Amino acid sequence: MKFARKPRIPAAEPASPRVINELVEIADYISHLRQEIAALRANELTRDRIPMAHEELGNVLAATAGATNQIMASAESMLSLPHDASYRENVEAHIYEIFEACAFQDITGQRISKVVEALRQLELRLARFASAVKARDEAGYDPTEAERRKRADVLLLNGPQIDGPATSQDDIDALFA
Repeated sequence: MKFARKPRIPAAEPASPRVINELVEIADYISHLRQEIAALRANELTRDRIPMAHEELGNVLAATAGATNQIMASAESMLSLPHDASYRENVEAHIYEIFEACAFQDITGQRISKVVEALRQLELRLARFASAVKARDEAGYDPTEAERRKRADVLLLNGPQIDGPATSQDDIDALFA
């Protein structure tokens, strides 16, 4: 019976100190990167914070719509009241309903604060991660602040405006007169 000879494996040459240092640096970088990814707590963001923000904004929309409907209904009821001896008493009752409906602002403010905090946490975590991995934005179009504002104004059209051209309340009132 003939036995096959095992091939002779040449002894590995020792790695140079420069190669070893580079490998250690790469290993350290990977370890640091894993720590930063863990610090993002991406599962918490997707499981808790982002769905909470979505739910809170949905509740803001519902509360705003409900309050608006209540205000409109009370105002319409006031317009249809007969002008009799109890007119003032009836109008005051509807005005109190309007005041109650306007209390939605406090609740929506609290909910919007929760959403803002969730977004702030997301921003901080992403900024920390980008800094840790020395991330750079992909080369390409990088608009200036003036271009961003101009584009935002165009997209906003005639919606809510901050310190910009706005339709005056007198113009709106004249439209409905």
